[in-house]
Amino acid sequence: MDRRQLLQGSVGVGALLAVPMAEAGAAPVAAAKGEGDGFPMPRPLNSVAPRLAEGDPSRTLLELGWRFHEGDIPTPEPQGHHETYLSVKAGNALGAAATGYDDSDWREVRLPHDWAAAQPFVETANVSQGYRPRGIGWYRRTLRLDPADKGKTLELHFDGIASNATIWINGSTVAHNWSSYNSVYVDLTPFARFGEETNVIAIRVDADAKEGWWYEGAGLYRHAWLVRRPPVAIVSDGVHCDPRLVDGRWQVPVTVTLANVARSAAAVTVEAILFDPDGREVARGEVQVTVPVLDSVDAVLRLDAGSPRLWSVEEPTLYTVRTRVLRDGAAIDERRVAIGFRTIRFDANQGLFVNDRHVKLKGVCLHQDHAGVGVAVPDALHRWRLERLKEMGCNAIRMSHNAPTAELLDWCDRTGFLVMDENRLFNPAPDYMAQLEWLVRRDRNHPSVILWSVFNEEPMQGTGAGVEMVRRMIAAVKRLDDSRPVTGAMNGSFYNEVSVAGEFDVMGFNYYQADYDKYHKLHPNQPITSSEDTSAYETRGAFASDPARHVITSYDTEATSWGATHRDTWKNIAERPFVAGGFVWTGFDYHGEPTPYAWPTIASFFGILDLCGFPKTAFDIHRAHWIDDQDVVGIAPHWTWPGREGEAIKVFVSCNAETIALRLNGRELGVQKVDRIMGNEWSVPYAPGRIEAIAMRGGKVVARAVKETAGKAVALRLTPARSLMAGDDEECQAITIDAVDSRGRHVPTANLMTRFTVQGATILGVGNGDPNSHEAEQVQPNSGSRSLFNGLAQILIRAGSGPGKIALRAEAEGFEPASLIIARTDVKPRPQVAVVRQVQDLREWRRSPLLATRPEPSLAPADGDNNSWDFVRSGVPTPAEQPGWRVYRTRFTPWKRVAGEGGTIAFENIGGKAELWVDGKLLATKAGSAPGPLNATLPAGQGARIAALLVEGAANAPSGLLGAVAITPR
Repeated sequence: MDRRQLLQGSVGVGALLAVPMAEAGAAPVAAAKGEGDGFPMPRPLNSVAPRLAEGDPSRTLLELGWRFHEGDIPTPEPQGHHETYLSVKAGNALGAAATGYDDSDWREVRLPHDWAAAQPFVETANVSQGYRPRGIGWYRRTLRLDPADKGKTLELHFDGIASNATIWINGSTVAHNWSSYNSVYVDLTPFARFGEETNVIAIRVDADAKEGWWYEGAGLYRHAWLVRRPPVAIVSDGVHCDPRLVDGRWQVPVTVTLANVARSAAAVTVEAILFDPDGREVARGEVQVTVPVLDSVDAVLRLDAGSPRLWSVEEPTLYTVRTRVLRDGAAIDERRVAIGFRTIRFDANQGLFVNDRHVKLKGVCLHQDHAGVGVAVPDALHRWRLERLKEMGCNAIRMSHNAPTAELLDWCDRTGFLVMDENRLFNPAPDYMAQLEWLVRRDRNHPSVILWSVFNEEPMQGTGAGVEMVRRMIAAVKRLDDSRPVTGAMNGSFYNEVSVAGEFDVMGFNYYQADYDKYHKLHPNQPITSSEDTSAYETRGAFASDPARHVITSYDTEATSWGATHRDTWKNIAERPFVAGGFVWTGFDYHGEPTPYAWPTIASFFGILDLCGFPKTAFDIHRAHWIDDQDVVGIAPHWTWPGREGEAIKVFVSCNAETIALRLNGRELGVQKVDRIMGNEWSVPYAPGRIEAIAMRGGKVVARAVKETAGKAVALRLTPARSLMAGDDEECQAITIDAVDSRGRHVPTANLMTRFTVQGATILGVGNGDPNSHEAEQVQPNSGSRSLFNGLAQILIRAGSGPGKIALRAEAEGFEPASLIIARTDVKPRPQVAVVRQVQDLREWRRSPLLATRPEPSLAPADGDNNSWDFVRSGVPTPAEQPGWRVYRTRFTPWKRVAGEGGTIAFENIGGKAELWVDGKLLATKAGSAPGPLNATLPAGQGARIAALLVEGAANAPSGLLGAVAITPR
């Protein structure tokens, strides 16, 4: 699939502005017929957004029903010897990590969730993080496990938590994590409870911990999963099947790592089958292995693929390797991994070769946030952003400066991007080496990944310590994957007597373009690439700099002291075959790291596209640089300049043809030979009307770009990327709001406040691309407001469930409103772990020794006596024995609503006769010895309460708390 095939029928960046929709109750406006706005105008794609296939059927999304508390919750100091004793025992976490903690007044949220995206901008907050306070937050989730899951391998997967996290399951600490960017895999198996007994997950997130100097968000901002596998199963990230070309034939070496949580060793068969893109079997193999108890083993086999279709940027052809674990002939576990057959080779003199064909890296660096949603970017929005880049001719992405979300790499595989996959922290200590190794294990099957980067701009890069650190990190990468070169993004120290530069397979230059020739001469056998370059400034839609207002022209004339303009940068790369290519800083604007201005600026100016994905002038500049299979031409600025009649306007044209002619209102303004890299310029006295750039080859017109003067804005317009959305409660898309004149032409100077409502979908966030705007990016689920910035704003919506319609309406004072209907199709949602009704469980009890006579309800162990009374849990019966009495005792604090209004305490099943006493008062009795329930009204009351259950057990019959105990509000 080449760039044109990917975008055929889909909506490009500019197309989001272009199509006047039928507007209920609004005066009709004339279509501009593809001219006037200066953007291409294909209609919205009439299909739902593609959805990634799940390669691990054992995973189920765990994203609904989470409760969130913003701010820290101090852990209470244990009172007395007994509480202190228990507080350091497994399952007895205190405070918000406790299983019985009252979270009933916490806000319910859905993952992915970035709580910082809803924060106001505060001048005293960290500038690099975009002036948004982050702080500390807590998440809790209750879930039930089917008794059929007993004995299985159970895990929780959190794909990304910003930033440092501590995770508890059922009151036991199960994980500490120190990075925002690596996944956290938690072995749930030893902590799991089944049936009616619920499991409580508690997570404390410290988002004040910083790893980067950009906006990093806060919270559980990537997907979360519950994993249920058989006792003998493939481990997470346990399939390695990256193809190799051996003696002219393609082979797929397959290594499958299996683990066993059962009580005996297991003999299994591991089967691997290679399928072509049409689902036909290409090759298969199998091997028998024995998996030891509570240990792992690798099953190794090789598939002969012969001469498959190759994966490339233009044709990202994917095959599938299906691995299954068979026991007694039946499949018990399965994975599906998409792979691509391609070779990569970096040559010191000629750069990069993919499948032995020269490819120049036409890349961008990306941070992972977007307007409106922060770092909690939906899967479909990742793809939409890639489509924007593909439309520009971009073929490569540097994941800056961290492991990306897994779905982004999946989309890169499917849409044909080359990826520099980057490690976050330069540190070979165990905690950080584990993050690097996780990155390689997770991503080593992706054909899009062509480079591992172990660091970015480290001050120790020119020291002996730095050399020893990088040697260990490179060795760790090579042990896990020896098929890709390793690089690092260096910003100096290249020529030090001691430098990490010589350790890399490919030398990565961050800027320092004047050193390309010198370094190549000194190291003629080492390939080099620009790992980061440009850092040029542009404000989208602005064509004159105004430092007082923190506005920077989009004529590509301003850049940082360490960088250069888009044109000068690419000229340096394009003229040197030995430079493999470059990665522009950055593809999109991003929150945080405001440069060159600080407050009130809250985002960067570096992007080729703005925070919403709307293009700047740099977009057309790179289209001219990078697109070879299509004639392109772009013109800047817009042509709506009231009050500047007769004043000279610089007209800048980007083009990849041979010659370019400029016309104003039909009058010829001259013909120039195209300068594909630096562009072409005219100085044109402004006159309202139509300005047109005409691209020619051999004197024949091959492309045009037109701008027309817009009249007064009279109406709003809503334009979707797609006219259909999946009714799967998950698909997201960007809706553009703009203002149009009476002829339907986009008005690029409109800066008015708009209000909007939506039905049949949820608003995820809003934006307008203004790096100086302090308007809220998170609004109400079904209504909100956002001002247009230089003519544009954006609403991100998530479709609801089932077939139906999504209705949007936008209004502005004095304007005709806009209405838009999007069909919502019947697409089955991905399975989610069921949400559990919130009840207060009383699980932890003390049980007295067997007593011959009825005890007093006040009977209790002495403080500090942790030995004479058992610690028991509800649902665990007391074994059958001689008849007698026992006291079951617990201390609890009712949840807020129950404390204020009272509630019901329900014993699901008690064996034996029983009396329930609370705070020394008899609430209920059970007369029969046969197992059965007991319910009682619990009076209102603040503070801690004491429950004592007196049970008289019969001979040779189970007695005590045979089932769950729960408190519910009235």
